[in-house]
Amino acid sequence: MSAFIQQLPALIGVIIGALGSYLVVVRGERVRFRQEQTARWEERRLAVYADYARDLKKSVTLTYRIASHLGNDPHPHPLSPEEAAPLLAEATVARDPSGEALILLGSPEVVERARAWVVTVMEMEEFLRGETRDPAAWQALLDRQRAGREGYYRAVRKDLALPPGHSARWSLPASVNRG
Repeated sequence: MSAFIQQLPALIGVIIGALGSYLVVVRGERVRFRQEQTARWEERRLAVYADYARDLKKSVTLTYRIASHLGNDPHPHPLSPEEAAPLLAEATVARDPSGEALILLGSPEVVERARAWVVTVMEMEEFLRGETRDPAAWQALLDRQRAGREGYYRAVRKDLALPPGHSARWSLPASVNRG
């Protein structure tokens, strides 16, 4: 019995070492799983953010073209409101699912910035539905839309811990000043 008691500390040490190794491995796996899960969600959020911006930008581009037809914008490819109506409807329908995904996965700040941007785009669409011919008022809407887009991208970069990006304010000749 004394031989067993003499070896008991070594046996307890082996058991404690094995238990400690097990706990370290389990803890490491949990940390790795959380990091991978966080990375997957960040990738998914980035895709949702980009999809929303792309879908909204389709509407914006159509408004530029309609505004050009009405004499409010210098876009080189004018489009009559009649020709644009089905395209605008399609763009609006396309942005609804991406907007829902944004609400589901986006941070509150990003969602709020997206709301501000889309409200301005909706005001641009309303302006054009009335076939308004007022280049100065159109320019004010464009400036608000550009600020809305910039605010959205800034919030996205902050949420995803990305470095600051470009403002997308291009120096173009006045005849092609787009945004």
